Amino acid sequence: MTPPNVFNELLEATISKLESLREQGQRYVAVSPEILKELSAARGPVKAPVAHVARPSFSATAQARPQSQQFAPATNPARVVAAAAPQAPVRKPEPDIILATDTGKAAGIAELRERALVCQKCPNLAAARKNVVFGVGSIDAELMFVGEAPGADEDEQGEPFVGKAGQLLTRIIQTMGFSREQVYIANILKCRPDTPGQNFGNRPPTPEEMERCIPYLRAQIDLIKPKVMVALGATAVEGLFGKVPGIGITKLRGRWKEFRGIAVMPTYHPSYLLRPNPNNIKREAWEDMLQVMERLGMQISEKQRGYFLNKTA
Repeated sequence: MTPPNVFNELLEATISKLESLREQGQRYVAVSPEILKELSAARGPVKAPVAHVARPSFSATAQARPQSQQFAPATNPARVVAAAAPQAPVRKPEPDIILATDTGKAAGIAELRERALVCQKCPNLAAARKNVVFGVGSIDAELMFVGEAPGADEDEQGEPFVGKAGQLLTRIIQTMGFSREQVYIANILKCRPDTPGQNFGNRPPTPEEMERCIPYLRAQIDLIKPKVMVALGATAVEGLFGKVPGIGITKLRGRWKEFRGIAVMPTYHPSYLLRPNPNNIKREAWEDMLQVMERLGMQISEKQRGYFLNKTA
């Protein structure tokens, strides 16, 4: 007879294994009568409490069914033999937008804008929007900023980053040594995410909305060909690279990535910097911009390097 503590350890290990199989999509396992007989003999009359190893039920546990309902033995009892759980259909990535050939950069941007203005890929967004927010700035820019989606102010004016966060972004751009007209600013989404039932506030775009809209941004990037891009906030990073579970913008920022052959610097969204954050958060965002300036080969003054540093340190 197996001692109670050994039995409980075996039970714990078995449950963990079954849960692991369930997470991999397996629904059943085959258990031979010989194995069931050995398990039953191992347990014996032990009645030790096992509440501390209780786990969510799993349909494949051998004792969850009467003997008459057990699965037929397999050649190899340890082999998983049942069908996997139903999987959600895999969405095909949205294809790149094909523009008229040999149109040139300016004509290509103009054509792309016209196509975006009449886009109906997201009927709910098309019905709720006031304006498509295509993008603004120089189509010859070396530096491009990418946000997540228009807000109420942007939807009203048809231009990205014109609210309070946009005003802060403009100051950041100017502090770097550019004017707003010298860079290019766009969003992952060209329409404001609709907010049915509420009169104010914004919501982040869904992965499906971003996936449907990203071809416009990819086409903008391919036409403009900036040397460096800045991804403003976690949603912008997700739109470009996909979601990394458990990894927030605080871990992503400051580390170079690459998108379609272009260096990308993830950093905080300006709206986050408007919150009552300590100066070190603003300093971190500014350090990201210093990296961008260095990547562009710009001269950086001591005054610029000193912004948001603790003067008493």
